[in-house]
Amino acid sequence: MESYAINEDFVLDIYRAEVHGLAHEGMRITLKGYRRDRSLSLLNVETAYTTASPMHISLKTSDGDVSCFLHLSSRRGGAVIWVGAAGFEPAGGVYTALSQQLTARGISSLRLHCRFPHVLDQCILDAIAGIAFMKHKGFIPIALVGHSFAGAVVIDAGALCSEVGMVVALSSQVYGADLVEKVAPRPLLLIHGDADEILPAACSEILYHRAGEPKEIMIYSGTGHGLREAKDEVLELLKKRLAESLDPAR
Repeated sequence: MESYAINEDFVLDIYRAEVHGLAHEGMRITLKGYRRDRSLSLLNVETAYTTASPMHISLKTSDGDVSCFLHLSSRRGGAVIWVGAAGFEPAGGVYTALSQQLTARGISSLRLHCRFPHVLDQCILDAIAGIAFMKHKGFIPIALVGHSFAGAVVIDAGALCSEVGMVVALSSQVYGADLVEKVAPRPLLLIHGDADEILPAACSEILYHRAGEPKEIMIYSGTGHGLREAKDEVLELLKKRLAESLDPAR
């Protein structure tokens, strides 16, 4: 069992994630911690009756529903999980835009809305529930994308799950992203604006220096926390990097 020394400055007291099957195709997710464990049961999946894309689905858990929108490609390949913890999409709606565009590349997407935004361990459990659902559907590998607080969520969830092939953190905070060193050898992409009025670009620079290879950082000039000023550049960079990592036809 791999672990790290206890650091009292760490926000996240977690060193391993476990997913076990339950009866009737359910799953139990446990975050193993030095001081205490956290668990969540994924009981079933409720799908809206529609043939339209995206399809609204609810991951029914033992502690509330995780609301998601599923964009399915006609080809089976990798997938992106866009983790939302604040009801806001950065870069002018880049999650929805790329969820639609990437389906043509054989890449499906799950836009996931956390049950308890800004509760770190609960959001990590939600992200892992999304990973377990997509893996069960045959979508491997998986890329995780999160903005601001959710940047820390996807860094930690990605570090804990071998199914994750790439992690992208946009305008991320440092607080709580304690497992950033464990993302490697999966690629980590950090994107920030140098005019961020909420979390300075130094946050991504700190994460970059802590992370192992491969890693990449992009700082956009004159760009704020929501990355709207560089929305076109962010969209193109994300589309390129995600396709490089996940496109089955590459």
